[in-house]
Amino acid sequence: MLLLRDTTTTREIADTVRDHTALVRDSHAGHPDRAHLGRKFTATLRAAAGSGLYDTILDAALVADADGTEPEKAIDALLGKLPFLPKQALSEGGHRAFTRGLSEFLHYYESSGTTGNPVAAPKALDDLVANTINIGELWARILSPADRALILINAPFAPAAYQFEKVLEYLQVLSLRPWVDNITGDYTRVLRLTRELGVNVFVGPPSRLLEMIQFAYRNDEPVPAFDKLFLMAEQTGPAFVRHLERLTGARAYVAAYGSSETGTTAVTCEHRNLHLQTQSYVLELDGPERGPRRVDGTPDRGELVVTTLDILARPLLRYRTGDLVEITGTDCPCGVATPLLRTLGRSQDLITLEGNGIRQNDVESALWAELPDGDPGSGVQVLNYMLVVQDRTILCLATTTGPADDTWREATARRLAGLFPRFELALRPVEKLPPLASLGQYLGWKLSRVLDLNDERNWDRLPAPIRGVVETTLAEYASTTRG
Repeated sequence: MLLLRDTTTTREIADTVRDHTALVRDSHAGHPDRAHLGRKFTATLRAAAGSGLYDTILDAALVADADGTEPEKAIDALLGKLPFLPKQALSEGGHRAFTRGLSEFLHYYESSGTTGNPVAAPKALDDLVANTINIGELWARILSPADRALILINAPFAPAAYQFEKVLEYLQVLSLRPWVDNITGDYTRVLRLTRELGVNVFVGPPSRLLEMIQFAYRNDEPVPAFDKLFLMAEQTGPAFVRHLERLTGARAYVAAYGSSETGTTAVTCEHRNLHLQTQSYVLELDGPERGPRRVDGTPDRGELVVTTLDILARPLLRYRTGDLVEITGTDCPCGVATPLLRTLGRSQDLITLEGNGIRQNDVESALWAELPDGDPGSGVQVLNYMLVVQDRTILCLATTTGPADDTWREATARRLAGLFPRFELALRPVEKLPPLASLGQYLGWKLSRVLDLNDERNWDRLPAPIRGVVETTLAEYASTTRG
């Protein structure tokens, strides 16, 4: 997987690959090595005790207890005694989580800063190997060396694009990883390469794919056709998946779930189910109605809390992700025995208008509903959208696959209006959406697709480089929103 000049390190990594691959396959078969997991948990606890992030909050006696606890019992006996790590604490002290010198890492990355300050998330050899195998062993059920993949992830400081490139190398799949400027949004070269190279797999965030399709329509380019879409980095509900499948003719997978800080905690199989990577994480759920409890495969939902087992260079203990998830409690037809997860979005992505809570999939189910032929809202399709809220008016800006008449606009607006019963809703087709709409992977759904002009605090939630984009966008659309 990696060419390393140092032969001793190469042998050590080969041993790591062998051992972790065996652990992954045992977990998939439903026979996890609990003693091995317990030893990994204890090693993580010891490593965390040596980091500046935990030196004042981790009880030394607890670490000593870990050394005297039987490996099979370590997680059950000690997990509940560990302190939680809020996102804010990691955001404020990310570098203090390191247990190794910076030169011992392989690549330096940071999180996108969607929900706080960017967090340092460098990759060390051992955690890169584990994460690559975790993803690759499931993606191998879908991909083959005959595939050709486009990785389109505009996130130079986040590890996702590099990590997925390593996975495709692991699977011996040809990949290309171009860059598209967020402001100009010129996809000409990407579309050309996709056609000329016969690329049949897209890997990246759905908003980036929509932006590319929108560019193709606007510039009379052929819409890219894929066989498989590997989507990640954004909340992608059933309506969004169906929409992208209709546009591209592909089969879409929500391919992976995780973060720069934690690594990839869940990976898709060929049946489009996200399998938790229980060989690399201890996972809990928490919420206001029930206290923290281990994920054991039974049906449940709550905020995901993550303890890493394979990131000894920057371990995380009971890290509060802020993500709402559901454990389905069902078996997967693929035969992989690890629990299945569904993402429910971030808690801060809920739109609350006069007590009415609206989520991303609510909007997209209405906007991208499958309609019978002859319905006034059929024919022209909405490509992408943004909601602008001002006073008691909600304006939906939308790009479309063709010219939209008044009948179509009214029919589409009526489907959305039911979500906002006490607001005036208007739908206005536009040639091009603000660049903000393609930044869901950085900002989350609410900040990229819902611009609430009534709440001045929204400005403070925007990362500095993006704020300028929003200010320009507002100036361009000020006359539209007043109308």
